[in-house]
Amino acid sequence: MKVLIGYLPLKSSKGIATLGQNRQFQYFTNPTFIFPLVPASAATLLKENNYQVLWKDCVAENINEENFLTYIEKHKPDLIAIETKTPAVKKNWKTIDNIKEKHPEIKIAIMGDHVTVFPEESLQNSKVDYVITGGNFDFQLLDLCNHITKKTKLPKGIYYRSNNKIVSTGKFELNKNLDTLPFIDRELTQCFELYQKEYNIIEYPFAYILSTRDCWWGKCKFCVWNHTLYPVCKIRSPENVLDEIGMLIEKYQVKEIFDDAGTLPVGKWLKTFCKGMIQRGYNRKIKFSCNMRFGILKQEDYNLMKKAGFRLLKFGLESGNQETLDKLDKGVKVEDIEQGCAMATKAGLTVHLTMIVGYEWETKKQALNTYKLAKKLMHTGKAHVLQSTTLVPYPGTPLWDLAKKNNSFLFDPHDYEKYDMSQVILKTPDMTPEQVQSVCNKIYKIFIHPRYVLNHLKKIKNIKDVTYTLKGAKAIVGHLTDFKDE
Repeated sequence: MKVLIGYLPLKSSKGIATLGQNRQFQYFTNPTFIFPLVPASAATLLKENNYQVLWKDCVAENINEENFLTYIEKHKPDLIAIETKTPAVKKNWKTIDNIKEKHPEIKIAIMGDHVTVFPEESLQNSKVDYVITGGNFDFQLLDLCNHITKKTKLPKGIYYRSNNKIVSTGKFELNKNLDTLPFIDRELTQCFELYQKEYNIIEYPFAYILSTRDCWWGKCKFCVWNHTLYPVCKIRSPENVLDEIGMLIEKYQVKEIFDDAGTLPVGKWLKTFCKGMIQRGYNRKIKFSCNMRFGILKQEDYNLMKKAGFRLLKFGLESGNQETLDKLDKGVKVEDIEQGCAMATKAGLTVHLTMIVGYEWETKKQALNTYKLAKKLMHTGKAHVLQSTTLVPYPGTPLWDLAKKNNSFLFDPHDYEKYDMSQVILKTPDMTPEQVQSVCNKIYKIFIHPRYVLNHLKKIKNIKDVTYTLKGAKAIVGHLTDFKDE
């Protein structure tokens, strides 16, 4: 059986889509293609079980629908499995129908956070054969293939048609031991051909890994993965993650790694991992970065992480207002944000901040508080990189439910293509959509403030720092274009 795994074409005049392994979706003029770890794991798992596997990321490869259909005609897969997201799902339905019109014999499965929330919708609006719900769709896809070829029982979490009715195998389960998965086949999934463009990386080649599905905190009300794909957090053992790092170093000479888990595990797990990095000598061979939370680590933790080879920590600042942090169930105080930045910076780590504007309850003054906090941290050298987005309350999140309840959407909430960050989604107390976009743009302009520029230039020590700075400048120009003032 031949299985194609990947992403369908998403050509748009808005720019280039960011879809794979991305909790947020946006069209960019200068995109970063993040390595889609779970689909890549699915491809590897199928190959390990003697299925023929094709990897085709039409977005990263810039393939249009006509050329994709030609590819299908040439390679004739028996099953196509694609990941989708809210802004892409309607386009994907059309492409699925076009494939089925030409090749009705090909089975098609669709997976991702959106179809986990609305599994019957894709079966009602397209000729897709299977909807895979939940985040362990690598395990489920293998079970689906075994069902098709060997008539084994379908796993839980699958929706399909039977006698012209939509049926389900029941609620998906997250009961698998992630340590049992094979390490991702980086050649099969074109890791080093398609996914090496990343402005926040210094050393190449680099690779993404995923130690956790997805975040052990799991409460933030805007996070679509925690509330759809991964309501139960599953964590790989630190030894298993260290073994994968060792493989990436030895086999591919990787020099930098980003762990894209929603939040890296802390406590005993983190200490064991850091000590393992030091004992195995990996801290001298690679730079390591990850997503982290404020309000949990102490100075000695940051110091240990630096010693273990950590370079950059990406923190969700989200808002400079305590009211918003509480409403989001972030579990942190504004002072935790400042203290965390100070401690990480003192340890010699690079701090990357992410924040959101456009909450339905935030006034312009409150939105500017987020800007002021970010500016303070960046100007004082306690933070070094940032990104800002307008709020996208994806279906399945508590914020989506709240916006529907309050009638806060600026359009029909089922106009999914509008969830692409090209426009503001929710009404706010005293800002127009243009003003919300302007605040987002204002946050990015912190990068071009003379004080930040001067502080950054002082840190340049070698040609790698120059290259890193130039890449960052290009990314900033792209962001300012993407969030241009109206």
